[in-house]
Amino acid sequence: MDDAPPEATGKANPFTVVPIEITISVGKARPLIRDLLKLTRDSVLPLDRRVEDPVELYVGDRLIARGELEEMEGDNAGQLAVRLTEVTDLSGEL
Repeated sequence: MDDAPPEATGKANPFTVVPIEITISVGKARPLIRDLLKLTRDSVLPLDRRVEDPVELYVGDRLIARGELEEMEGDNAGQLAVRLTEVTDLSGEL
């Protein structure tokens, strides 16, 4: 058998170029139903996290990483981004 990595033999896995959706969780809200029914435009719904708390990155329901929200600069100024601070080991889990 050939022990060379797939990229070296030209047999790269075609799934590596398929985009995947990552959900970024910044927190949860737990209002009472009576308070939920009162929500209108400009209502404020408090979350269980602070601005400086880490966010969590999920693929489906699997936590894959944690990070910090930051604002992009340059050509993408104002766009939100996540700087990863912790990545789970996903090797061998597929």
